[in-house]
Amino acid sequence: MELPFAESYKIKMVEPIHRSTREQREQWIKEAHYNLFNLKSSQVFIDLLTDSGTGAMSDKQWSEMMIGDESYAGASSYFKMKGAIKKILGFEYFLPTHQGRAAENVLFSVLVKEGDIVPGNSHFDTTKGHIEYRKAKAVDCTIDEAFDTTLLHPFKGNLDLNKLEKVLSSNPTDKIPFIIITVTCNSSGGQPVSLENMKEVRKLADKYNKMVVIDAARFAENAYFIKKREKACENMSIKQIVLEMFATADATTMSSKKDAIVNMGGFIGMRDEDLFRKASVFNIMFEGFITYGGMSGRDMNALAQGLDEGTEFDFLETRVEQVAYLGKRLRDFGIPIQEPAGGHAIFVDAKRFLPNLPKEEFIAQTLGVELYIEAGVRGVEIGTLLADRDPNTRLNRYPELEFLRLAIPRRVYTNNHMEYVAIALGNVFERRNEIKKGFKILYEAPIMRHFTVELEKL
Repeated sequence: MELPFAESYKIKMVEPIHRSTREQREQWIKEAHYNLFNLKSSQVFIDLLTDSGTGAMSDKQWSEMMIGDESYAGASSYFKMKGAIKKILGFEYFLPTHQGRAAENVLFSVLVKEGDIVPGNSHFDTTKGHIEYRKAKAVDCTIDEAFDTTLLHPFKGNLDLNKLEKVLSSNPTDKIPFIIITVTCNSSGGQPVSLENMKEVRKLADKYNKMVVIDAARFAENAYFIKKREKACENMSIKQIVLEMFATADATTMSSKKDAIVNMGGFIGMRDEDLFRKASVFNIMFEGFITYGGMSGRDMNALAQGLDEGTEFDFLETRVEQVAYLGKRLRDFGIPIQEPAGGHAIFVDAKRFLPNLPKEEFIAQTLGVELYIEAGVRGVEIGTLLADRDPNTRLNRYPELEFLRLAIPRRVYTNNHMEYVAIALGNVFERRNEIKKGFKILYEAPIMRHFTVELEKL
C-alpha cells in the first residue's frame, strides 16, 4: 500500500481559536463596513486574509531570535543576514527594510520618476501603488493564458515576450527604468514564472539595455514549481534553481514575511555598488541605518534562518501540497478556481461563482463577505477594489480576473482546517443564486483603497 502524504514537521506549540455565531458575524462585518481588513482577529475563526507575516517560525528560528544582536550599527545579525542573502540569492549588496513595500519605496525612490513606464507581469497592489504614486505607469505584460482560469498551463505567471518587446521598442528608452518580474505572480493567482521565461526576459533587457528587478516575495515557491514542471530543472536542488533565477536580475525587493517565514522583515538585493549607495540615502531617511533598516537584530537572525529553511524541498512540498489539497476539495464541490492551484493561495473565480452579480457591485468582495458570514473564514478580494481607480480618469478599473484569494499561512493550519474552509465555501456555492446584491462605496482613499475602504450593502 502506498504511504499517504504527511507534513514535514511536528507541532510543538498551539494557539486557541474560537468559533462565533452567524448572528455575531453578521453584526461584526456590518460594523466593519463590510471590509474584511477591519475585522478584529478575535472575530475570525480561520484567517486566510494573507500569508504575509502569518507563518509559524521553527524551533531554529526561535533559537536565532534569542541571540539577536541589537546594536544600532554593525550588528552581527546584519552580517548573518548579509551572508544568507549572498549565499542563497547571490547579491553582493543589500539593504534591510521592515517589509517588502518599504523595499519598493526605497528602490523606486532611486529608479522611478514621473512619466516612466514599468512593464512586468501583473504588478501587485503595493508595487503598482508605488509606481503610480510617482506618476508613472505600470504596464501588464502577462501571457494571455493567465486570464483563462479554466486553462491548465504550468507557468501562468510568464511574461509575454512580444508584449514586453512592444513596450520596450515603442517608448523612449529613458522612460523605462526597469522590467519587473514577480515570482510567483500573485495577482494572476499565485502562478509561477518559468526559468526559461526569466532568461528570455533577461535577453530582451540586455537588448534594450534595461535593468531587471525581481519581486521575490514567493521566490522559493516559484523555484519549487520550476523543479516540478520544467524538465530541464528536475534534477536541480531548490537552492540551485534559486541562484539561476536571481542570476537573471540586477536587483530584487523582498517581503520576507512570505518565503523567509518571518513575522516582519524585508530587504533590497543589488549587484551594483552605485545603486546601493544611492538607495542607502533613502534607506536611512525612510527605514533606519543601513545595517538595521527598520529591523531588530533578532528579526534579522530569524530571517537568515528562514531563507535557508524556506528553500528546502521538504518544506516546500508540504506547503504547496496543502494549497493543492484545498484546491482539490473546492473543485470537488464544483467551485471555480484559477487552475492550476498556485503556491500560496487558492484564487476563487468570483465571476464564475456569482455570474449574475454586476461588476459594479464588487463581485469578489461580496463573495468574501458571504464566506465570512457563513463560517468565520476571512479571505481577501483580488479584484476591482484592489485594481483601484484609473489615476487620470478616476473611473473604476475592472480587471479581467476577479478573485477571492484564500491565502494559507505557512505551518499554521492542518488539512482539517482546509476541509472546514472547503465545506464552508461549498455551502455558499449551494446558495449562490440567492446572492443578488453586492456593495457600493461609502469611503475610499485616493490610492490603495482596498485596505481601508468602507462599503454599504445594496
